Amino acid sequence: MLAQQLDAPAGALETDVRRDAVVPAVEKVMPSVVNIATSRIVEYRDFYDTLLREFYGLNRPTRRREQINSIGSGVIIDEEGYILTNFHVLRRADRVQVKLSNGEVYDAEPLVVYTALKDVALLKIRPKKPGERFTAIKLAADDDLLLGETVLALGNPFGLGGSVSRGILSSRSRREPVGDEPLDVADWLQTDAAINPGNSGGPLINLRGELIGLNVAVGQGQGIGFAIPIKLVSAALSDFFTPELLDSSWFGARLKAGIMPLTITSVQPGSPADKAGLREGQRVLQVNGNAPRSLADFARLVIESPNRNLTLQVQRGGERTTVKLKLIPFDELIQQKAGLTLLNLSPELAASFAVQAGAGLYIDGVEKDGPADRAQVQRGFLLTGIDGKSTSDLATAAILLSGKQRGERVQLSVIVPRRYGLGYVQFQQATITVQVR
Repeated sequence: MLAQQLDAPAGALETDVRRDAVVPAVEKVMPSVVNIATSRIVEYRDFYDTLLREFYGLNRPTRRREQINSIGSGVIIDEEGYILTNFHVLRRADRVQVKLSNGEVYDAEPLVVYTALKDVALLKIRPKKPGERFTAIKLAADDDLLLGETVLALGNPFGLGGSVSRGILSSRSRREPVGDEPLDVADWLQTDAAINPGNSGGPLINLRGELIGLNVAVGQGQGIGFAIPIKLVSAALSDFFTPELLDSSWFGARLKAGIMPLTITSVQPGSPADKAGLREGQRVLQVNGNAPRSLADFARLVIESPNRNLTLQVQRGGERTTVKLKLIPFDELIQQKAGLTLLNLSPELAASFAVQAGAGLYIDGVEKDGPADRAQVQRGFLLTGIDGKSTSDLATAAILLSGKQRGERVQLSVIVPRRYGLGYVQFQQATITVQVR
């Protein structure tokens, strides 16, 4: 009998003691962790280019090269390949590549949406074949955080590849962020798990393998690491996966990422969602007859609706209701609210106002007797802001106007061209009050 026991394979007599709760959590999450490499295209001239130009009048074409800008981490949060990372990892990037845990390398779509104040950004993997799916992490509940619980930081420290560090949750976020104030350490989770440069954007997880935070590297050798808490990550996702940001269409409701079925967290008064009867607290069961698998899937189903006509099945308690609504394109929303037709600035238009592209929106049309016309706004003005906030694109202007109720006043910041003889043009800044409808 003793000889039989000695000959038994390792692990046959008892569970492998090395496989504590950490190992399966890491095995579960690692396929969703990605390494991120960003690069910029830079122009340069060498010594001989300068010599030929200055002494011989020869002008060789400016050469361009790709320069690696930063290395960081990210985590896949949807099987279609959406990735969360830190905004500062992607800032000023011209090209982004991601490397999965199995060694596969993919290009990623340029920055999809981001919030610089929350240091959270969203990317999307460019699949190599149609219908390709990726392993996504599960999000923890917003407030399911235990002080002192074991946590794991995964990522790509110093560009070394997939790495895991272990610690405890030392402190939960200390306060709620105020207004548009950028996040700081007072808003973050704190852990003694090592979080080094390159870990930025990787996941901080609990022993269930759930995402509880997004790592932020703020220093070295301190024995302290920080992460953006899941509550703020979820809020960013609720803003990211909307028809407003992904399709330039007004929907007017926000849904909470994570637990299924999705829950409506807010409804904008006067929006298509509000007029259709959607209310906070309702759960969305179906979109055009399909059950959404995630918040990203919900957004996809909404923006793919034929002619922007949408049918939702929602539930509150035991009561199920079917509602119909139509999304409103941003240009129609701006026309509806202010009686304006706006265009993004082309390089030629920007040059005519002596400004950079993105400095404002060209007013291409003013509806006769509409709100803007009554306030003496004219075609040819440049709209640079609404209520003190810059309007660099149609989406920004539409979102700012969408929150205004009928009869409310908005302050339009404009640049007015004054034309004089001999082609001389003088630009004047002005503020015009418009009552929206």
